[in-house]
Amino acid sequence: MPHILVVGSASIDTLHFQNRIESTIGGAGLYTALAVHRSGCQVSMYGVRPDPIPESLQPLQNRLIAWIGPKVGIEKIPHFEISHDGDRASYLNFFVGEEEKIDAQGLPQDLSIYDAVHISSLGKAAQSLKFAQACYQRGAKLISSGSFLNLIQEDPEKVSRLIECSNIFFLNEQEALAFFGSLENITTKPGKLLFITRGKNGATVVQGNFKTDLPAVPAEVLDPTGAGDTFCGATLANLMLDSHPIIAARKAMALASEEIEHVGPSALLSDQAPPYIPMDNRVRIDENQVVEIAKVIRKIPEAKPFNFVCDYYPPINHPLTLDYFFVQTLQQFSFWETAHGRYDHPLIATIDGHNCKGSTYLSYAYLRPLIKDQAFYSPQRQADTTIEETQALFRADDGSNPMPAIELHLHKAQEYGKDMLSLKLTPQIIIAQANQSSTPLRTFISILDHVGGYKEDPFRKKTNLLALILNERPERFLTIPDDEQIQPVIDYHSMRFSLRTGLVLITDEILRKKVSDRKLLTAEEEWAIRYACYVAVQRLIEVSGLSMGAVDNITFSYNRKHCPEMTDPKCHECALDPVCAHYKELFQPVFRTTFY
Repeated sequence: MPHILVVGSASIDTLHFQNRIESTIGGAGLYTALAVHRSGCQVSMYGVRPDPIPESLQPLQNRLIAWIGPKVGIEKIPHFEISHDGDRASYLNFFVGEEEKIDAQGLPQDLSIYDAVHISSLGKAAQSLKFAQACYQRGAKLISSGSFLNLIQEDPEKVSRLIECSNIFFLNEQEALAFFGSLENITTKPGKLLFITRGKNGATVVQGNFKTDLPAVPAEVLDPTGAGDTFCGATLANLMLDSHPIIAARKAMALASEEIEHVGPSALLSDQAPPYIPMDNRVRIDENQVVEIAKVIRKIPEAKPFNFVCDYYPPINHPLTLDYFFVQTLQQFSFWETAHGRYDHPLIATIDGHNCKGSTYLSYAYLRPLIKDQAFYSPQRQADTTIEETQALFRADDGSNPMPAIELHLHKAQEYGKDMLSLKLTPQIIIAQANQSSTPLRTFISILDHVGGYKEDPFRKKTNLLALILNERPERFLTIPDDEQIQPVIDYHSMRFSLRTGLVLITDEILRKKVSDRKLLTAEEEWAIRYACYVAVQRLIEVSGLSMGAVDNITFSYNRKHCPEMTDPKCHECALDPVCAHYKELFQPVFRTTFY
């Protein structure tokens, strides 16, 4: 279980509501630490410690692996008096006590024993910066930090240096506007993450040059005091537990939403599992159908992983195989055209004598440089590639260019190359780092979460597919131990499979008709369906006992053969026919994305 050290303190708070006054515990360090614990990680805390520890703080003490830092009398720990009016909080009394004197010299000498160190907003920007510098010098694996509005206004230069020292940084919207001036063009350096909480407007996740705005989780606000720190702790914990940054933020928003409906940190002291990312009420998973389909697919001979060896992939042991799959897999998206606001036809064309569809066409295209332009697959060439080169790569035998959304493919190639160069990575370096790790799959995935073409998708379809390829190829490029499992590869075919078999039910008639009519969906509609399909396929893996590779072969190859996009399903030939819901009119979400 990951272990996170939180730098920050607990406080004793007095909260004023419209018709009552409450005494509770609080503090940035406490909220962050409790959110880390509730989210499933181990946590220790460095900050001032009351001696003796009062009964009110025993619940915190009981959840910490260790509470380290200078001992002080209870009267010298922070005390805050806060007035609440809906989702607004105003400080009536602000006493930081001895916290402003805590010194980074008191940190453990070896911080590599922790998976991450989070520095809560301290009294001065210079103080936080010294902690970040000490963390770097003492071997911290990952440094996370936050700041306060007044610190940004008082000392923006030191806050800038604090951001520079941190792998992950947290701000609220007001703080982000004060520091950056606007939310429009915020970026981070490659490999770094920025999370911006925006109250009722949700949150923004910045991964290098890619920015994602997330909607808020509805809540009846009672006490918003610790919302930001709860978000910090939960996001960091979920990142350590292998969630994509966007999914980590969504999970954190769900927990923060629950927390602000209670007084103080009481919701964080619950022993129940943290809340799930809420599913859209227009869809639901049919658990009975999960069980029935799991029974059948266990017996299908095709329920085994594909080895990714065929004539449109490099031959076994070719020296460029690894480079080929890294640049080819990130392009696995958007092989279809629209007309009049609805799906019209998939990519089907002849390339180098092969008449083929979608991803197969793409694979043949990426074989072209294998002999005559071997440097093509390098990060530098991908970063420098042009629209003319991309058009030549995808040109069909008749001279046409059938690849839909070709500029998106160009941009993804360039972003992949630029990020790989900035991070000083090659496919070989990534594989070496992953295989040398005690958690090869987690390491592999966490690296690609910062690489263009892979980092954008919260469900990591292409990342999971690449891991599957590199694990199943005869060369066994990526070694995945039994205690690590590849997550669902959710593409068009797996979603069509989930909807037609009834694994996922669209309960909203308007949305169901749009899907049946193959009309373009909104981003929110696509998320609703894809998230439900992701959870459903994960449940199918769990109930069937099959690997992701085996289930993927069913939802992709077997499903395409028996339940294709453009022709009638061959139900009588399909082993799933007796248990299938036969919603043959349903289709995959029609939504232009680079994710799948």
